[in-house]
Amino acid sequence: MIDLADLADVGRDPRRGGYSRHGFDRAELELRAWFTEQARRRGLDVRPDRNGNLWAWWGEPGPGAVVTGSHLDSVPGGGAFDGPLGVVSALQAVDLLRARGFTPTRPLAVVVFVEEEGGRFGVACLGSRLMTGAISAEAACALTDADGVTFGEAAHAAGFDPLRMGRDDRALSSVGAFVELHVEQGRGLEVPVGLASSILAHGRWRLTFTGEGNHAGATLVEDRRDPMLPAAAAVLAARRAATGGARATVGRVVPNPGGTNVIASSVDVWLDARADDEPRTREVVEAVTAAAREAARDEGCEVVVREESWGGTVTFDAGLMAEVRAAIGADTPALPTGAGHDAGVLAAHVPTAMLFVRNPTGVSHAPGEHAEPDDCAAGVVALATTLEHLAR
Repeated sequence: MIDLADLADVGRDPRRGGYSRHGFDRAELELRAWFTEQARRRGLDVRPDRNGNLWAWWGEPGPGAVVTGSHLDSVPGGGAFDGPLGVVSALQAVDLLRARGFTPTRPLAVVVFVEEEGGRFGVACLGSRLMTGAISAEAACALTDADGVTFGEAAHAAGFDPLRMGRDDRALSSVGAFVELHVEQGRGLEVPVGLASSILAHGRWRLTFTGEGNHAGATLVEDRRDPMLPAAAAVLAARRAATGGARATVGRVVPNPGGTNVIASSVDVWLDARADDEPRTREVVEAVTAAAREAARDEGCEVVVREESWGGTVTFDAGLMAEVRAAIGADTPALPTGAGHDAGVLAAHVPTAMLFVRNPTGVSHAPGEHAEPDDCAAGVVALATTLEHLAR
């Protein structure tokens, strides 16, 4: 029996703690190889699609398939459960179904999506966005990492042809239902297993502040055009704008050139904003950008705001949720989530549902992320029972 411990040594981050595993980097490629080996050991037919996602088929691929899975990449310094729990649980569910003597009458597949977190190339759910056409191949392949490597270059090095990437109607039409198991990323779940009802509207924006680079010791304060000041104002504005259940976060600030005794010539700030619906989310972003523009003007700097990704409010398929409840229990609680997922991208195209496993600390996207072994086991049972119900 496999478990998350099998992955514990892959992609450890000694500086940040936790794990740093990103799309097509060494750690993620090692995990992809691990998944391929484990799936083949179970007699599953592993077929990568043209966008870099991995599909492991139980039965002949075809329309109406029941699909489960998640992702293997992480945020920088992320926890052990976000993503890999869904993949490991899917393989464990296959083991459990086989132990029950079950053979699906509908095709069943486990999928691993590439670059779900956007930790390397900046856009979350890149594999599922490409598959559904939510992002064009041209735009995706032009995305760059911190070293200037494009997604297209990284994909080519991993054996994929960037010229063949893009909306994949064949893969999309094969999915009859998608059920993703995931660790819950807050403290909203009080029982071992629950359902997701919806995903908050969310997006990422990049604010680039430009001033004048200069000497930290030789330049008088009154002579400065320091972009770090309006960048700091944007960070504070994000906290002020996050009211009434909205969330606004600056988790990344990159000054250029980044010297200790240098006034930066430019500063990039990434804003993550989420709220119940699109108008409220846009309102939060507008409040932050307005404050940023005012602060930039006061410091004699300029600011450019770019939207890097966007996902509207997702309400999961009511019919599929009813099917899942029929399989695992009518009293299974459902709760909204502020976290984005591949299931949320697919929801606009196919019936989609999510199972959550309880997170007792509520910590996620950090090394303290946790789920108890008994709760993880309950998640596997719930997933297997759901797949059995749907794939009969």
